[in-house]
Amino acid sequence: MNNPIGPLEDNPTKKQVVGTLRQDIIDLLNLKLPAADILMYPGAINHIKKGHMDIFEQYFQSIPDIISNPDYVGTNPTVPNSVELVKVFEDNMLIAVKLDPTGYLYFSSIYDITPGKLQNRLDSGRLKKISP
Repeated sequence: MNNPIGPLEDNPTKKQVVGTLRQDIIDLLNLKLPAADILMYPGAINHIKKGHMDIFEQYFQSIPDIISNPDYVGTNPTVPNSVELVKVFEDNMLIAVKLDPTGYLYFSSIYDITPGKLQNRLDSGRLKKISP
């Protein structure tokens, strides 16, 4: 899918918008989060590069697509005011989004989850399949 946001900067000096949390996802998960832009800060990019260079190289430009077109959505029960967005590619990529106490949404992390973990989270109800 084309990225309406445009290519992401991989060495930014300021925050950038990487997507918008959709209202239908908020409603499906009964979240108390705003349907608002999701910001990514330079520190998050540095974190991905340091800990997950392979994921950065393969999936960094897919972040807006994962946010706008997830296959599965859910929440982390130990992280209040957060949402998890999963897209199935060659790997199952999960993006974590959190709500800052001052009221804005921000990209927290991206990582791969195994098919087994994905199935466990579906079976437990932590993740739900979302219609396109």
